[in-house]
Amino acid sequence: MQRRDILTLAAAGAIPGLASAQASSSTLRLVVPFPQGGATDITARVLAAPLSRILGMPVKVDNLPGAGGATGMQAVAKAAADGMTLGVATLSTHGVNPAVYKKLPYDAIKDFAAVTEIVKAPGVLVVHPSVPAQNFEQFIKLLKSQPGKITYATPGAGTIGHMWAELLQSTTGTSMKHVPFRGAAPAVPDLLEGKVQVYCDQVASSLPHIQACKLRALAVSWNQRLAVLPKVPTYAELSLFTNNDPSWFGLVAPAGTPSVVVRARRDAVAQALEEPAVRKALADHGLFPSGSLPAEFGAQIQKEVDKMRRVSRFAQISLDAG
Repeated sequence: MQRRDILTLAAAGAIPGLASAQASSSTLRLVVPFPQGGATDITARVLAAPLSRILGMPVKVDNLPGAGGATGMQAVAKAAADGMTLGVATLSTHGVNPAVYKKLPYDAIKDFAAVTEIVKAPGVLVVHPSVPAQNFEQFIKLLKSQPGKITYATPGAGTIGHMWAELLQSTTGTSMKHVPFRGAAPAVPDLLEGKVQVYCDQVASSLPHIQACKLRALAVSWNQRLAVLPKVPTYAELSLFTNNDPSWFGLVAPAGTPSVVVRARRDAVAQALEEPAVRKALADHGLFPSGSLPAEFGAQIQKEVDKMRRVSRFAQISLDAG
């Protein structure tokens, strides 16, 4: 490591014991672009304490919700590129939003330096028990026999649930009727009552209803069958490999952040994710630790943007006024 890199790391507080007095009093800011209490916020708060200990500096979680995550991500993009502000990026902010908004106030690729994927979150396709399909194959046969008749709920147009459902239709040659809600809170009760029939969700959210036999799981997006749903096949098993990508949360820094600082931040996160208490806290919320390298995470973001743009073109989704 060259001397200038050591000084850069020390100034950012990335090398405990070498930080200057000024740097040691600085605070690492984790910007969460969604309200408190959600899985994104929980992930950041689980990481904050071990990161603070590993880096030797305070770590503050700063919730900046609004515009589907765009408000917080715009703040990160405009922050100083010194490694002291990181954003918790999601499939929404760095996959869906670039695909459905033409006037997004940030560029998901150009305005950020990818740091690491923190966690993955498996997705699941669920139906109300009244749907006369016991498995995925029967469900697709049903959809093809009744094009546009079966209803699917989403937390709103352009949400992950909407994009996953549209991706399913595009890869299976089927058609369902979209019923958008204003968030998951009003959507799930109508689903449980059978007023709408299909929902694409994260496993962690739907699992209690699946276990209570109030919903039937037909497929999951994961690299293998889940221990909590051993009888439910993955999309890959069903030869729908494009549908098998789970949701995820990761960290991004402002574009121009020195690569040595980016790597140091990634390494600190990876170290935190090895701690048993951290892994358990995340697992309790259905989240699986990752800790990928910056280049790997950058490639993943580009892949998600490209895929979601294909879905938005297929479904003709645009959330821009006029």
